[in-house]
Amino acid sequence: MAAFTAEPASSTEPVPATSQHAFTLRPPSTKPFHTSSAYPTSPPSIEWLDGTWHVTHSTLPMWTKARNVQIKYTPIAQGSANASPVSLDDLVTYQGLDSDKIKSLHGLGKPEEGGWAWHWRGKGWLMIASSRWEVLGYGEDDSKNKWVVTYFAKTMFTPAGVDLYSRDPGGLAKETVEGIKKGLVGLGHEEVGKLANELFEIKMDKGRVGKE
Repeated sequence: MAAFTAEPASSTEPVPATSQHAFTLRPPSTKPFHTSSAYPTSPPSIEWLDGTWHVTHSTLPMWTKARNVQIKYTPIAQGSANASPVSLDDLVTYQGLDSDKIKSLHGLGKPEEGGWAWHWRGKGWLMIASSRWEVLGYGEDDSKNKWVVTYFAKTMFTPAGVDLYSRDPGGLAKETVEGIKKGLVGLGHEEVGKLANELFEIKMDKGRVGKE
């Protein structure tokens, strides 16, 4: 069974964020984000985020009536192919609980200083919508399944929230989910601790559309 640890905001001891048997969580940063010795671990690389993730748990009300929620990140270089920073094309697909129709939300995320946080703006009819999200932790469990914990700041349309992602369409192991919850509570961040206890499981169909 993997060991789960939380990194207090005052910690200065570096702990690998992608260790197979342990991981470090970080509290949400204030805006703007400033690199600090309080956050010694490295953010996930663009290559690591690239591809499809399956949202297995969330606190966001919009997902209580949805199933098969997936997020596909596609890197987009600004200017030349080797330019930095790189933005993320962000495509969310999902289905209603009683419908097979696939719906989508499309946007573009631009990285903030430090590499943990992103400023998202919608495309098409969503272009008036914007939000800020950041990675609180990421890594692999004992079965080599990759996971991500993301935090979404409050907007005029949605409350602050936390999502758990799984690279494997089969979802996250129960031990991983419980360990992440304990890690979030252990941060000592009042809002995140409350959200950790509000996480609910999102329905995922076997053999669903988009399975990788």
